[in-house]
Amino acid sequence: MKKLLITLILTFISTGAMSESVYVKYRGDVDLTPFTCEWVSRRSVVKRLCYDQKEKYVSVQLKATYYHYCEVPSVVVSNWRNADSMGRYYNANMKGRYDCRINRVPEY
Repeated sequence: MKKLLITLILTFISTGAMSESVYVKYRGDVDLTPFTCEWVSRRSVVKRLCYDQKEKYVSVQLKATYYHYCEVPSVVVSNWRNADSMGRYYNANMKGRYDCRINRVPEY
């Protein structure tokens, strides 16, 4: 029985059955497998920050809604993660920038 359970778990992991996707406003469903995500435990409008460094693509949960930003340099995301206030950093450095309507949107 233990062997069967381990086999099932490994099968789910290897087939991507445990992957997560989220609905991103203005984009649709996005598979978070290639992203590095972190939940924000401190009080903030930013609840979760996900970044795909290869594609320079951000998916961020603000309150209950995910939004996306395109062609975001990794240094910007690093500074955002380390900011005293992630919400203030978002307002000052993200909002209105890295617009996916004018920057390259990655294919997933």
